[in-house]
Amino acid sequence: MARITVDDCLAQLGDNNRFALIHLAVERVRQHRAGEPFLVESKNKELVSTLREIAAGLVTFDNIFSLPEQAEETEEEETAAAEVQ
Repeated sequence: MARITVDDCLAQLGDNNRFALIHLAVERVRQHRAGEPFLVESKNKELVSTLREIAAGLVTFDNIFSLPEQAEETEEEETAAAEVQ
């Protein structure tokens, strides 16, 4: 994806509410600032990378608060797999 637009994010969310999109993006940026990893490869600043996550369908209102828990579980699984090897 060469360029990310608000329209790409709104189309993914299935809602034409820019205010709701802002709230979703702000919550995800807060998670990134708390140490959560990005779900997409990007060399952009955190806000643009967050919008890329939303446009890709990886961050939604349904999973925004479970993403940190999923990251912890994945990290624990990777640690356990590394210990076995």
